[in-house]
Amino acid sequence: MASRSLPDLGPRGEGWVVAQFALFGLIAVTGTSGPAWSGPARVVGLLLGAALIAGGGALVIRGALDLRENLTAFPRPLPEARLVDTGSYGLVRHPIYGGLVVVTAGWGLATASPVALAGAALLFVFFDLKARREERWLAERFEGYAAYRSRTRKLLPWVY
Repeated sequence: MASRSLPDLGPRGEGWVVAQFALFGLIAVTGTSGPAWSGPARVVGLLLGAALIAGGGALVIRGALDLRENLTAFPRPLPEARLVDTGSYGLVRHPIYGGLVVVTAGWGLATASPVALAGAALLFVFFDLKARREERWLAERFEGYAAYRSRTRKLLPWVY
């Protein structure tokens, strides 16, 4: 889907934020529905899930800290914002989104919930679409955004 056809969902993209919190709630609830596997697989899932939660959480926190005064819950950049392309933004263009996907995948593994893992996959697709819409606004706002986009992965360091 082209970014031009993605809706704004409000002047600052408020609808995108509402949808993402609804997805977070769905993933959180599905993870509490009981483990789907047990034994050694459960232990491995718990350990791997905890590692993903910690790593994804670190990416989220670092992304927020790197943005500083540019941080906003909405996809449209603030009028006084500057382009941040260092720190976690040197690894990926959307470290907060990518980190949240990793955290939710970790939650699905830690809780042994295939439904929560499916929710994490859905969140990945959602953030990919939201990032496409956001990047259109970023390209309109920042002259150097196209060059930054061409040299930096989108959501997951070294992967995508």
